[in-house]
Amino acid sequence: MAVATAQGFQTFLPFLPAIRQAPESAVWFTYDQEADVLYINFKKPSIATDSELTDDDVIIRYAEDDIIGYTILHASRRL
Repeated sequence: MAVATAQGFQTFLPFLPAIRQAPESAVWFTYDQEADVLYINFKKPSIATDSELTDDDVIIRYAEDDIIGYTILHASRRL
């Protein structure tokens, strides 16, 4: 696994500004390679009461009025 090398942490440094601006103090990322979907969660459990699909294939998930996560479809095309 390339990211697990001593230098691999640098791969994640570009995410720091976004993580610092997240609505919660912790952020979980899960990538489903088969479906090519990236899940970003700000709360656990991440049970949405509503969601909306944006024009660029991102699902914004809500619990009441709070954004609790994003589901990014076709994630590998966004690199």
